Amino acid sequence: MEQKNFSEEEARILQEIILHRRDVRGNRFLPTPVGDEILEKILLAGLNGPSVGFSQPWEFVIIRDTAVKQKVRESFDVENEKACGLFDSEKSAKYQQIKLEGIEEAPLNLAVFYKPSSGVVLGQTSMKEVGLYSVVCAIQNMWLMARALNVGIGWVSILDPEKIKQILDAPAENQLVAYLCMGHVSEFLDRPELEILQWEKKKLLSQVVIHEKYQTKK
Repeated sequence: MEQKNFSEEEARILQEIILHRRDVRGNRFLPTPVGDEILEKILLAGLNGPSVGFSQPWEFVIIRDTAVKQKVRESFDVENEKACGLFDSEKSAKYQQIKLEGIEEAPLNLAVFYKPSSGVVLGQTSMKEVGLYSVVCAIQNMWLMARALNVGIGWVSILDPEKIKQILDAPAENQLVAYLCMGHVSEFLDRPELEILQWEKKKLLSQVVIHEKYQTKK
């Protein structure tokens, strides 16, 4: 295969896609089904994600069934109630006002699992967790491809992973990495919603880049 070089314009478009990726809440999903061709492009983006030792340790469960979504939503409600009490009074009040999921509103849900290898994986001998990180890379690929196709994705992490495994009859060795809500949306916000709501401030590059090594404080 001939080496592919990209133009400055293509790099600019990728940057735009990255900057405009959003975590979509349930109140923005439309009932319009996600077409099979679009879904396949998104899944192929995940399939072509980088993975440690070329292990490709991911499995994707496509969920459209209303009854299954309802069971997952019930798990969310239980965990969401627990989470609310963990914040101080000011943030707790704000937390209750935020729509944090779109499990039932999104026409399609996607559960992403890490499936451990039965043998030794090149590059995973010292850091076992890089298998999980590989799955996260696949998820990011799908998220960016979805945004390029003007499809919204919302990552729901306020769930009991073992409960979700039971609902989906997942193999015992599989580990839930992400539960994604997917669909066409009414709008993509110009900034992340939690930034708009001032839940946290956006970090600057200068705050997170360290040169050579950490400086020991004396």
